[in-house]
Amino acid sequence: MKKLALASGILLHLYSYKAQDTVQSRNLKEDIALLNSNIPIQEKTPFLKKEWVKKSVAPTILFAAAAATWGEKENIREVRNRYLPAFKVKYDDYLQYAPAVAVYGLKLGGVKGRNNLGRATLSYGASLVIMGILVNSIKYTAKVERPDGSKNNSFPSGHAAMAFTNASFLHKEYGMVNPAYSIAGYGSATLTGLGRNLNNRHWLPDILAGAGIGIISTELGYFFIDKIYKNKGDNLSMLSRIQGNDYPSFLAIKLGTTFGTTNFLKESELDDKKQIGFEGGLEGAYFFSKKWGVGGDFSFSSFPIKPMKVNLDDGDSYGEHEIITQSLGFLGAGIGPYFSHEFSDKWQLTLKATAGYSATASGKVFIKSDSIDSPSHQLEIARYKPKPAFRWNTGASITYKFNPGLGLTFYTDYNEIKSTIRYRFSDAIQENEELNEELNHLIAKEKINYVTLGLRLTAYF
Repeated sequence: MKKLALASGILLHLYSYKAQDTVQSRNLKEDIALLNSNIPIQEKTPFLKKEWVKKSVAPTILFAAAAATWGEKENIREVRNRYLPAFKVKYDDYLQYAPAVAVYGLKLGGVKGRNNLGRATLSYGASLVIMGILVNSIKYTAKVERPDGSKNNSFPSGHAAMAFTNASFLHKEYGMVNPAYSIAGYGSATLTGLGRNLNNRHWLPDILAGAGIGIISTELGYFFIDKIYKNKGDNLSMLSRIQGNDYPSFLAIKLGTTFGTTNFLKESELDDKKQIGFEGGLEGAYFFSKKWGVGGDFSFSSFPIKPMKVNLDDGDSYGEHEIITQSLGFLGAGIGPYFSHEFSDKWQLTLKATAGYSATASGKVFIKSDSIDSPSHQLEIARYKPKPAFRWNTGASITYKFNPGLGLTFYTDYNEIKSTIRYRFSDAIQENEELNEELNHLIAKEKINYVTLGLRLTAYF
């Protein structure tokens, strides 16, 4: 009987142990499942949100713009030679350094930026080394002649590369403190690049490529120094990023293509001779709420005019000639209300209506033929001068934001200018009383309407 009780006790103990083991196993599985449910699943980062993609957007746009304008660089220089042939102001030699001077001034003044003075200097030095290697290796390999013919080291622009390296340096150190620092830095860099073009030292593609090199050099310089320090900055924990008022205030650089409407230069009988032109300029707006603000633009538009082929026959056969009219140019500025609507964090619609003033440039009319004995085989026969006039403008744009501070905008504008154009013909015509009376009092009242399609690089503040 004792043996039976002992055997029963052993079996009961074994059963209890097995049951306990089963419960523990079940609880362990449940605990593991619970832990797994609390572990966050790492979602795949969308391509456009990847850090390296966001940092390469601006340089890519600039390099693409340099390639797109390469075939038009001669025409762009002709615009400069026509409107500002004697421009020589060497501010660009000094302004290129302004953003870097601002960084060291702020640091010595005790204003906290991303990094302390020593690390900032290391990052800046690395950026300059990278920029110098890229610029000079391309310069002396491409060997592009400068527009003034002085040397064969035009592409890319070293001044533009230096200016945008310094602007990116200011942005890196103090853009997180206040976006106004970034806007001021890149604004001064843009003026530096414009100065290189106006001083006839660089083609437009040189400047665009130099700007792209400057930005990417700074990104690389900071990337390598951050790897050495194993963090993104010395003072990041001390800085609270200023978010602003969440209103869509912006400043943008724009470049577009212009199309004249059907009645463009109709009174001058050149409506079928108009060609596709271009527009460039600045645009910005300050918003008082998420929907409404006041803004304006400052832009230059140019419209080439197709040569007119004619046959001259006055007893003698002179053969075929071309009547060449220089392109029309308008320098305009306007101000008015802006409306904004955000579809999401990434997409934003903007509408506007502005009114302002349009200054115009005088031009010349030539007759061209191989029979004309001159180096260019052309003879000036007339000049024209449009009067400055009122301009009104309306437009719409859609922006894709790469981040809260930067976006790429597709825009379309409609412009109307009512201008009176007076034609004055050459001295030879003035000597002929009949022709002088008929032609030199020729006035065309034009309703100049055109549409612009283009892109803006938009910075929000």
